[in-house]
Amino acid sequence: MHTNSGNDAWWLSIFNLLDGRASAVFVILAGVGITLLTQSARLSGNQMQLQQEKRALLKRAVFLFAIGLLYIEIWPADILHYYGIYIAIGALLLAASTRQLLWVAGGIAAGFLIIFFILDYTTSWNWATLNYADLWSLKGFFRNLLFNGFHPVFPWAAFLIVGMALGRLPMNNASIRKRVFLSGLIGTLLIETFAFCLRVALTNKGYAPELINYLFSTTPMPPLPLYFLSAIGSSCAVIALSVQVGEKHHDSLWLRPLIYVGQLSLTLYVAHVVVGMGLLEALGLLANHSLLVSMGSALIFCVVAIIFAYFWRIRFKLGPLEWLMRKATFSS
Repeated sequence: MHTNSGNDAWWLSIFNLLDGRASAVFVILAGVGITLLTQSARLSGNQMQLQQEKRALLKRAVFLFAIGLLYIEIWPADILHYYGIYIAIGALLLAASTRQLLWVAGGIAAGFLIIFFILDYTTSWNWATLNYADLWSLKGFFRNLLFNGFHPVFPWAAFLIVGMALGRLPMNNASIRKRVFLSGLIGTLLIETFAFCLRVALTNKGYAPELINYLFSTTPMPPLPLYFLSAIGSSCAVIALSVQVGEKHHDSLWLRPLIYVGQLSLTLYVAHVVVGMGLLEALGLLANHSLLVSMGSALIFCVVAIIFAYFWRIRFKLGPLEWLMRKATFSS
């Protein structure tokens, strides 16, 4: 919402620290979901069943890619068409071992770093407006998709593959959850501390602060290794903590509406732009307001989304867009 800093500068620094973390959590969760959905076929070794799961995933990938391309005109920061590619890659790796998954994830992350030093990451970007000049040219589209878009395949597909590996851990085991949580939390704190100290040290040596912040920040654009590793750590910590809450309170009435929100995630993702931001734009509140207005708007949408999801799921099994995806991909 392009919040003005003013007296809210220290608050904004906290929000900047969280930038790109939610997206990483959801992409990793998509990988976890792929593993859980296909676990029976993978463990049984039934090749026919595994091929069926692969085809089903590829159909969903095509659906999300197509819907995302249509959605870009409304929301340039769309992630759905990227998800289509991530899921297609994940489908091809269903039978891979956990070690192979981690090697592929590391290779994709390293691949981005190599490309980053060969190509100009800022190509076609107007950072003031976040417009991408040649998105709809063939060259520009694939550059944006693979390298310098909002969530490019290199390295973002690696988050999904890490999630596929994470999904193979027995997270119903309390000691495993604790280890995942502590490893993620400590890892993130160490990386963030290292990144901060490195930026301060290099700036004090006379290097340009803009360049140092660009190369050694933990923000998602560009998604360099410090961000990538920090985001994996924070995502694992959040996921482990969430599983802990679910295990402890799975019969609690207060948790049910949040489960319904998760089941309508595709619908609510589109709604947060079409309905939430659309309404703010109509009211002239979309840009250049205080952090209070931004936070208030976001919280109001969250409350409305929870209420909507609850009453919708009481009556219907699937959300509107979830139903459309099920029908379009002929999924059971």
